[in-house]
Order: sequence, then C-alpha cells, then structure tokens
Amino acid sequence: MRFSLLISVLRSLGPVVIGISLGFTLSLLSVSWSEDACSPDSKEGEAVSLGKDGLLKGARKPNSISAVNDVTSEEDFQPRIVPYKQIQPSAPKKVFRAKYISTELGMRERLFVGVMTSKNTINTLGVAVNRTISHHLDAVIFFTGSRSRKIPHGMFVVSHGDERLIWNMFQTIKYIFDHYINEYDWFYFVQDDAYTEADRIKTLVEHLSMDRELYMGRPEEFIGGAMEGRYCYGGFGYLLSRSLLLRLQPFLENCRNDILSARPDEWLGRCIIDYTSINCVGEYEGLHYHHYELAKNSDPSKEQSEEFKKALTVHPVSDPEQMYRLHRFFTEIELQKTYDEIAKLQAEIKNVSVVAFEGNRSAQWPVGINPPFEPKSRFEVLKWEYFTEEEIYSCIDGSPKCELRGIDRMDVADVIDTAIGELNKKYMPIIHLKKQQLINGYRRFDPIRGMEYTLDLQLEAVNQKGHSRSITKRVHLVRPLSQIEIIPMPYVTEATRVHIIIPLTLQDRSYVDHFLEVFASNAFETSENAILTFLFIYDPLEAQQVSQNDIFASVKSQITVYERKYPAVKIPWISVKTETPSQIKFMDIISKKHPVDTLFFLAEVNTNINSEFLNRCRMNAINNWQVFFPIHFQEYNPDVAYHNQPHPDTLDLVKDAGLFDRRSFDETCFYNSDYMTTRSRMVADVQENEEILENMDIYEMFVKYSGLHVFRAIEPALRQQYRYEVCNPRLSEDIYHRCVQSNLESIGSRSQLAMLLFEQEHGNST
Repeated sequence: MRFSLLISVLRSLGPVVIGISLGFTLSLLSVSWSEDACSPDSKEGEAVSLGKDGLLKGARKPNSISAVNDVTSEEDFQPRIVPYKQIQPSAPKKVFRAKYISTELGMRERLFVGVMTSKNTINTLGVAVNRTISHHLDAVIFFTGSRSRKIPHGMFVVSHGDERLIWNMFQTIKYIFDHYINEYDWFYFVQDDAYTEADRIKTLVEHLSMDRELYMGRPEEFIGGAMEGRYCYGGFGYLLSRSLLLRLQPFLENCRNDILSARPDEWLGRCIIDYTSINCVGEYEGLHYHHYELAKNSDPSKEQSEEFKKALTVHPVSDPEQMYRLHRFFTEIELQKTYDEIAKLQAEIKNVSVVAFEGNRSAQWPVGINPPFEPKSRFEVLKWEYFTEEEIYSCIDGSPKCELRGIDRMDVADVIDTAIGELNKKYMPIIHLKKQQLINGYRRFDPIRGMEYTLDLQLEAVNQKGHSRSITKRVHLVRPLSQIEIIPMPYVTEATRVHIIIPLTLQDRSYVDHFLEVFASNAFETSENAILTFLFIYDPLEAQQVSQNDIFASVKSQITVYERKYPAVKIPWISVKTETPSQIKFMDIISKKHPVDTLFFLAEVNTNINSEFLNRCRMNAINNWQVFFPIHFQEYNPDVAYHNQPHPDTLDLVKDAGLFDRRSFDETCFYNSDYMTTRSRMVADVQENEEILENMDIYEMFVKYSGLHVFRAIEPALRQQYRYEVCNPRLSEDIYHRCVQSNLESIGSRSQLAMLLFEQEHGNST
C-alpha cells in the first residue's frame, strides 16, 4: 500500500524534479567559474584560477562593477567655476539664394556636345551636323579656329582666333572649364566630318554613372608605339566624364607646355594618361561605344552589316548630302524599332483582351486615353469653362458667375489634389510642392476623351534643405474613365511683349477717348510690356478727302497728347483703304510689318484691357501650338439694365450687369508665325475664290487651316462697354447674323426687357 502510494507521488513529481535538475545542469555547463582573490590589493579584473593542466579557467564575475575605480574617480574630481561671458551679437550674414532651385541643389544637365569645325567647313558640314543633332540634344556648341565671315543662323559658334590644332583643342577644354564644367555631367567631342546618332549617345550617357572617371571612344595606339596606353581617336568622337575633367584641370597648362604632338586627339590622350593614368576604353560595364568606318563614296542605304546598324558614330563623312543620307538611314532604323515595339504591345494587348470582360472590344487602338476631339467646323470647337476655388463663370441659369458648390466643388478640389500629387511624384524627394492657391482654372468636357482641365497653380516649393520659394505651375489633366494624367505642354512665360491691334472705323471715334484713358492707367503708368497700334480704316471716299478732311484727325491729336504725357511711349498707327473691312485683309498688312515671333492681340476699341488679361494672353497663346480666343464679358445697355437708376461707376460680374458674349470672335491672341503659316495654306482656296478673304474671319481660318489648338475660353478680365455695332452686310451671311444677334443679346437680360415692356404697356393703358 505504501509502495504504491510512493510510486504514484513519484510519477506526478518526477517530471518536475527531472526538469529542475536538467535546468541546473545546463546552467552550470554554460557558466565559467572564477575565484575571487583573497588579497585586498588584487583587482577583480585579475581574478583567475589555474587548473591542474595549467590552462586558464578564470573569467569575469557576472554583473561585477569596479568600485575601486569609482572611489578613485570621485576623489580626483575637483569642481571649478566657469565665468559667464555675454556673446556680442554680430550682424546677420546675408543669405545668398540661387535664382533657380536646380542651381542651389547642384543639379546638372546630362550631356554637353562640342563639335570641332573650321572656317572652311562650318557652312557645309557644320550646318549638316547642326541640323541632324541639335534638336535632339540640349547643348551643341561649335568650336573653330578663325571665324568665318558668315555665321550660319541658329548655331552657337566659339572662335579661338588661331588655326593651330593643338592650341584650339587646349582653348576648347579651357572654355569648358570656364563656362560649362559645373553645368553638365558628360562632355562629348566630335569632328564635323562624323555623323552622330544623337539618341544613342544620350542613351549611352543615361546608363553611365556620373561619378566615374571615364575616357571612352575608339581606342588607338600612339604613333610609333613609344608611349604606353591608348588614346581615343577623334574622328569617331569621344566621351569624357566631368569627374575626369576636374581631375585633369590643374594640369592643363602643364600639358600645353610639356606635350608635343601633331594631332589634337593624341595630345589630349597623352595629357589624360600622363596626369590621370586613365586610358581610352571602347567598352565599360557592358556598354559599348559602337562606331563604323565608312568607305569612300559608299551609299548608306546599301550597308547591311550589323556593326553599321549599331553604330553611335560614322566616320568619315565627305559632304553634307552624305550626312543627310546617314541621318535618314538611322532615323528609319529607330522609327522601325518604334513600330516594332508598338506592334509587340498591340499583340500583347490583344492576347490579354481575350480574357477581358468585353473580349476583343477592349483592345481598340489607341490603348488607354482616346485622342482629343477634332473639330471640323467653327461650331464644333469645344468651349472651356473658367473657374476658381470659389466660383465658376459659366452657370446653368445663364448667369455669368455663380458659387462653386456640390459635385462641381468636389470635382475641382479633387483635380487640384491630384495635380499636386502627380507633381510631387515627379519632383520628390528633391523638391516637395505644396498648394498655395489656384490662380486660374479651365475645364471642358470632351465627349470622346473625358473631362479636361487646365490649372495655373501657385505652389510652395521646398527643397531637401528646407528652403522654400513660391512658384507658378501650369498643368494639364484629363479625367478619363480610368485615371488622371498630366499632359505635357510647351513652356511659356509672362515676359513676352504683346502687340495690341485696335481697328477703327468712322463710327468708332467716340470710344477712343475712354479707351486711351483706361489703357493709359492700366498699361502706360505700369510700364506694361505691350505696344498699342491703331489701324485706321478709310473707305474709298474718305481716303480721297484725307488731305482736306481727315476723319481720324482728332484721334491722331489725342495720340500726340498721350505721347507727350508719357515720353517713353510711342503709339504707331497704320492707315488702310477698303470697302469691306475684313480681319484677314487687315492682318495681311500688319503681319508684313512685324517679325515672325510677334505676339498679337486683336481687340476692339470698346474693350477694357488690363495686365491680368495680357498675362493670360501670353500664357494661352503658344507659338506653333495654340491660339487663344477669349470670350469677353459684354456689358448690357445701361439705359436698360439701370432703368430709372443711377449708373454705377464700376460693374461687377453679376447676372444683371451683362453676359459673356459667345457669339463674338473678334478678340484673339496669336503669334505672327502661326498666322503666316496658316495664311499660306489658304493660297489654293483663295485662288479659286477670292471672296473667301471677306467671308471668313480669323477664328474660322485657324480652325480650318492651321492644325493648331484653338483655345476658346471664358475671360472674366476682358470686358466691353456697351455699344451698338454697325454690322456690315458685305461680309459673309454667318458673320453678319452673328453680329446682329450679338447686338440683340447685349441690350439687356430677359427680365429687364420684360420689365420695360410691362412699364410701356402699363403707361399706354393709363
């Protein structure tokens, strides 16, 4: 009985005992034992024990702290008093801020290209090189010994004033150090008798690290073989990194004085090898500098070797015609590669679309966002709505301005947030952008593409150092069925001079006084970058009597008064004689008297022009891209809008004050080059029907012949006083009826006209 009871107890306690014993055993095995020395003079760190075999078994005592050292350190401590000295405040240093954030952050462009030419070849091979590579690269400069008498247009030429080849190479490198060494990461030098495939050079540079000391080209042995190393043959061009040039910079004068050579490329190669020990290489980290030596009088179209098709540079090129043939050949190769990639993507999309919900219908090309709607006539041009963060200037009830609310307010807020997010994706972490305010907003609905937006945003740009500045950024966005993207647009500035053209007829003379008064306060007194030009229109009878009775004599005297009042201002005028005042005929005369890069604003004499609108004219008219036709705010007839009431001095954009005249196309901003190009495309139609110049206005001309973007938008800063416009029946029927309808709609609103009719009927009945 007792034995069975003992067995049951051991059975329950046995695992516990065994576990505790095993734990003690493992802990003893993992700890090294040490014995403290008995001597009071011994240090704890010296406590060791020797085994019988003489091996060291001692170790530190766990959690031991030397108290002896602490006592000694406390006894040695001697406190001392440090006297307080007041720091004299110094004048704050003026912080220098770079003009551009990229300068402050040390951001550089990627590639600089220097072309070695001469006065004998700059007008032939030099021009051919410029035409084949300049529009692909950011910076192309031509270096020559003596300057030619005639410098080709559109080329940046640096002349060193000496025909010695070595001296020119030395001066070229020195010029790079003086002007461009801090602006670019890579420097590519090539002769003008070599063809360069610009896109391939850019691709090569994009795959190279900027901090590498690299000398890349076609390696060549030195003449005679007396010197070790290899230089880059200049005929095929060579690539130098900024890091290598900076290392070479202190020794450039030594190279000029000590190194003798007959060839500039060999002289530069010896200089680099002697002072940096860097040899020319044709391959680096799997990237090859492909080149091809062209046989004499060879036809590029008949070259079939893979080495030729992969070449970055081809040398020698004998004449400009051969240069253009090479450019065509390599352009066709790159174009075919693009087509092949497109075809490959199309095939992949078709394969994936089989399993899509709509099947092959989802694989319609172009894949993604549809292209914009292309108008076929003036009536199909889509209108843009102008808005701010608080108001929209196109309302359902016909009011010129109403509060932005509901889904429209959510839409605008979402688009602004998306634009800020996309910009930060593009520029972070270098720059972080924050919204300050929306300056201008435009939107339109494209039935094919979706909702399009154009936003002028005032942003706070903060760099990595915490410095910030306010910038203005224009972005273009699309809200398709899938996602929002920023549409790239050409860069424009607000520094362009605007040439304002005001046509005047006999009926317009009474409005000139008010126009000049308003324009003087808005432009002359503020030194606005604009030139005002009057166009005096005489009919044949008035032109015959101009010497005895000039109908515009009073206007010309007013111009003289303002020119005396503002000495820095000149107001030119142009006189024309015509029976039918046509916009196109007028612009044909004005266009010939101005340079091709002139920005015109064609307006009417009752238009109030201010700086706010002129800035939008500069921003919305883009050379070779877009013309701007603003929709002005037309004031109602004050006798109708303010019947039996005093007329206000200033009018606000309210429903009872006027309306945006969508039937008027007289105001427009465009560049002279765009007008000349569009006008030249009308020649064939004008020869068949000369009346087209009288039956068509500038708006319809740009829509039909230009191929440019026609930007038609509400413009709240552009306002017109009420006047009854005399419609010319000699113009086209469409223009005449639009003029008549515009006159009728500008009399007053429906409620105002109804009130006048009611009062008239009430007065007649009584």
